[in-house]
Amino acid sequence: MRLETERLNLRRFTEDDRPMMAAINSDQKVMECFPAPMTRDQSEAMMDRIAEHWQTNGFGLFALEIRDTGQLIGFTGLSRPPYETPASPCVEVGWRLTPKAWGKGYATEAATACLHWGFGELNLDEIVSFTFAGNIRSRRVMERLRMRHHETDDFDHPMLPADSTLLRHVLYRLPRERWKTNS
Repeated sequence: MRLETERLNLRRFTEDDRPMMAAINSDQKVMECFPAPMTRDQSEAMMDRIAEHWQTNGFGLFALEIRDTGQLIGFTGLSRPPYETPASPCVEVGWRLTPKAWGKGYATEAATACLHWGFGELNLDEIVSFTFAGNIRSRRVMERLRMRHHETDDFDHPMLPADSTLLRHVLYRLPRERWKTNS
C-alpha cells in the first residue's frame, strides 16, 4: 500500500527504516508531548506494533518520506487506539515528524492524503485525532484538517498516571459528511 502527494510518499515501513525511526522517537523535542523519549527497544516494539496493526486491520501508519530525496521524515497514517477514548471504537489519524520537517506543511499534506484514503477506500464514517491539550502544533494541524474540537470529548489519557502533566487530552472529530462537503 502506498499513497503519494505532491511532495511526499507514504509507504509501508521496511526494516531499513528502524534506525531513523529510533532516532526520531528518541528526540527530546519530538517527544516533548509524550511521557519520555523512547529507548531503542521501545521504538523497536512500536515498529512491531505498527506491522501487527497493518496485518490485523488492513491499514495503519505509513513511513513518510520526501519524494525528491527519499528521506524518511517520520510517520503518518490511520490506526485504532488500543485503549478507550470518548470516540471508541474509533480510527485516529496521527503523525510524528523529525523537527527538521516541522513548519513545512508536511503533516497536514500527509494527513489529508490519509483522510481521503480513510473516507474513500476504507469507507470510514468518522476519523478522529487527539493529543495532549498543550500540544499546540498538532492542534493546529487538526484545525487545518477541518476537524472540530468539543470540550465534552476531552479526556484523561488512560495510559498515563493521574499526576502526569500530560494527562488531559483533547479530541478532534471529522465525520464523513463534513469531509464530503468540504473536500
